[in-house]
Amino acid sequence: MLRGYKWALVMLVLGGVVAGAPRRPAPRKKTTAARKRTAVPKPPVVSQKVRAASREYVSGAMDAVAAAALENSAALIPFFEQLYQLEQPGITGPQSLHVLQYGDSHTASDDWAHQLRQLFQGRFGDGGAGYSFAGRPFAGYRRYDVKGGQSPRWETEGLLTKGEDGFYGLGGAAIVTRRAGEMVYLDAEGDRVELHFLRQPGGGSFRIYLDGAEVATVETEGSLGPGYWALDVPEGLKRFTVETISSAPVKLFGWVTERNRGLTWETLGINGASAQLSLRWEESMLREHVGKRNPALIVFAYGSNEAARRDWTAESYRAMFREVLARYRAMAPAASLLVVGPPDRAVRTRKGVLALPQLDMICEAQREAAIEAGAAFWDLRERMGGAGAMKRWVYAGFAQGDFVHLTGNGYRLVGETLYRDLIAHYEEFRRIRQRVFSEANGVNDAAKQDQ
Repeated sequence: MLRGYKWALVMLVLGGVVAGAPRRPAPRKKTTAARKRTAVPKPPVVSQKVRAASREYVSGAMDAVAAAALENSAALIPFFEQLYQLEQPGITGPQSLHVLQYGDSHTASDDWAHQLRQLFQGRFGDGGAGYSFAGRPFAGYRRYDVKGGQSPRWETEGLLTKGEDGFYGLGGAAIVTRRAGEMVYLDAEGDRVELHFLRQPGGGSFRIYLDGAEVATVETEGSLGPGYWALDVPEGLKRFTVETISSAPVKLFGWVTERNRGLTWETLGINGASAQLSLRWEESMLREHVGKRNPALIVFAYGSNEAARRDWTAESYRAMFREVLARYRAMAPAASLLVVGPPDRAVRTRKGVLALPQLDMICEAQREAAIEAGAAFWDLRERMGGAGAMKRWVYAGFAQGDFVHLTGNGYRLVGETLYRDLIAHYEEFRRIRQRVFSEANGVNDAAKQDQ
C-alpha cells in the first residue's frame, strides 16, 4: 500500500495538481481559421490553354505602344533634364540624382521598384542605395540592394498606427530603444554613409562600427530635431553597425549609402498604407528630410487599400490626394512628381471573380488631382489591360491568389514597362532639346544647307 501511495503522489506532482504547483497551460494549437487569415490564397487552378492565353493577353497589354499611358509627361521635364546631364561624358565631379518612391505594399515589396532601379542605374550610373530604413521596422521589409537587421529590443514607431509624435523620418517609420547594448546593422556599398536619427532632450548615445572597428560615438542629446552622422568610406561592400550605450532613448530613422555620381531609386513603401498616411508625419521634420535628399523625382503609388474602403467619395479622395501632392510640392519645389495609379484589383464572389468597383473612382480622382497639381500620371491599371485584367494576370501566373498583389515576375514586368514608357518620353525630350539648342545656336538644317 505504501508503494502504491508513493506512486500516486509522484503522478500527482508530475501532473501539477498538488496544491501550490502551477499548472503549465497546454500549448495552443493554431486553428485552421487563423492560418487562413494570414496565408495568401492559392491562385485558382487553370488549364495550360487558359494559362497560355492569359500570358499572351498580359504580354500584349504591356508590350503595346501606349504613349497616352503617361499623361502630362511635360511635368517630368526637370527630371529628364537631370537625366540628360548625367549622360554627358564631359561633365566630371560629383553629380547624383535621387528618386523617392512612396507607396503601399506594392512598393514595400521592392520588386518593381528594384527593376526600375537596375534599369535606370544601368544607363545613368549606379549612385548606390540612397535612403533605406534602419533595421527591420516591419515584417517583410526588404531592399534588394542592401541588407539590414537589428537586435530584438527595438520598437517601431510610425507605420499605420504606432507612435504619436509624428517624428518618423523620411519614410514614416522609425525604431526606438531604451536599452544599452542594442544593435542595428546595414550591409551596403558606396563611398559615403549617413545615419539619420532623432536629436532630443534626454537622448541617449551610441557607437558606430565600420566592419567591426569603432569609428564614432554619437550623442543624441539636444534640442528636438533631426540629427545626422556621416562618414566618407572606401568603395566596396561594408557592414555598418550601431550599438547603444545607455538606457536613455535612441530613435533611428534610416541610413543613406551612396556614391558621388549616379542615380538612386529609394523605396519608401509601407504595407497597408494609404496616400493620406504621410499627412500624419510631422511636417517641419519631414520637410527637413525631403530637402536633404533633394529629390529629382518623387513617385506616389497608392490606391489599392483606399479602393477597399467605402467611406471615400470622389470629392473627398481627390481633395485628400491634392493635399498630399501640394505638401510635397512645397517641400521639394524643384522635383518632378509622378503619380502611379493602382493596379487592377478583383474580389471573389458567388458570381465569380469581379473587378473592385471602387477602383474606378480612385483612379480617376488620382488622375484629376495629379494633372491639377502639375504631376505626371501613369495609369497602371489601364496598362495592365483595364478593369478586370487582374483575373488574367492571376491565371497567367503574374499575380497572386488574393487578386491584389502581383508575383515577383509580375512586378518586374510592371517595372520594365514603366521604364520603357518613361524612356520613350525621355528620348522625345532629348530630340526636342537638341533641336531647340541647335536652332538657338544657328545650326539648324536650313542654315546648314545655305552653308
